[in-house]
Amino acid sequence: MVTYDEFRKTELKVAVIKEVTVHPDADKLYVLKIDTGGAEKQLVAGIRPYYLPEELIGRQVIIVDNLEPKAVRGVESQGMLLAASDDEGLSILIVDKPRKPGSIVK
Repeated sequence: MVTYDEFRKTELKVAVIKEVTVHPDADKLYVLKIDTGGAEKQLVAGIRPYYLPEELIGRQVIIVDNLEPKAVRGVESQGMLLAASDDEGLSILIVDKPRKPGSIVK
């Protein structure tokens, strides 16, 4: 279990997907360029089997913004895109009403 104080350290924010490219070394990964409202970041996300690039461009999504950068198959990921999955597939978490990039998710 994670304590409430530990969870509060997680920075969930609204981001806009600006660019989507295919990961050079993985069939299921995209490399996303996102706007977090003051910085552009790069995320590696395992959503390629579920979305075409054109379905993602311009979408407002929810990310974990304060993760330590990590190389995913040789490409740096500077956060995490949030998604829900079950036996039927995967769905990214999106914002239902437009918000400024960088808005805090509470």
